[in-house]
Amino acid sequence: MSCVIYDKNMLDKKESLKCIGMKIRALRKERNLTQMDFSALSNIDYSNIARLEGGKTNLTIGTLVRVANALNVPLRELIP
Repeated sequence: MSCVIYDKNMLDKKESLKCIGMKIRALRKERNLTQMDFSALSNIDYSNIARLEGGKTNLTIGTLVRVANALNVPLRELIP
């Protein structure tokens, strides 16, 4: 997984969402979870998992907290 932040003072929303999604997908796969398993653990609708991992949807803090808890990682590990 490779995320490039060009300017530490400025974050690009689109790139940030892609980076977060890539990180979530990598962590899910490390844990050998299917998207369906992850959906059940995180209480996020299965239809949203692919969009979330693809960086195609805005994430709320609540969603990030559910994701971090389901993957058993600190919230800061998901944020570039």
